[in-house]
Amino acid sequence: MSGKKKTEDIETLAKQVRACRICVENPLKAPLPHEPRPVLQVSSTARICICGQAPGTRVHLSGRPFTDPSGDRLRDWMGIGEDVFYDAARLAIIPMGFCFPGLDARGSDLPPRPECRKAWHDRLFAAMPQIELVLTIGQYAQAYHLGAGRRKTLTETVAGWREYFEAEPEPGKHSVLPLPHPSWRNNSWLKKHPWFGSELLPVLRAEVARLI
Repeated sequence: MSGKKKTEDIETLAKQVRACRICVENPLKAPLPHEPRPVLQVSSTARICICGQAPGTRVHLSGRPFTDPSGDRLRDWMGIGEDVFYDAARLAIIPMGFCFPGLDARGSDLPPRPECRKAWHDRLFAAMPQIELVLTIGQYAQAYHLGAGRRKTLTETVAGWREYFEAEPEPGKHSVLPLPHPSWRNNSWLKKHPWFGSELLPVLRAEVARLI
């Protein structure tokens, strides 16, 4: 009898995530201030995974990832339309926090809930060994997927994208391409770093076209 642990069924696991209430019933800090609505997109065939921060207010209402201007920009960066983006068979989306975390006193989104990563992320990625490329959007996703290899700032991490992307993945791992958040609030960042559009985006689009 083999001692190898059986891989969980991704569809069964996704149903468990969508029914999750840990951040309300057994939170690691103050409970989520509203009803949970976990948002993710997974399958056993997708070879690309987008790993962002957490849903915002619009996604909380729609229940569909990236249904906002940030999603429009991200799809433009990737060179794909909504038909491909929302095809779970081709593209997975696993944010670091599955539910909208609420707003702080200034009206900005709070950080992703820590319960999600602890309870679900290792299991989800173990159940999708076919994933070849993970797009990490923001510092929380980069911290999870790059670990000690992440640099001090998001800018330094994204600027070092070739190091992460071109590295030979460890067995059972995937390539990682770090990205800034596609929010329109980052327009000034994009203007200050033209290499992102001229050097990184062509590689991103070529990889997306290859893996989709």
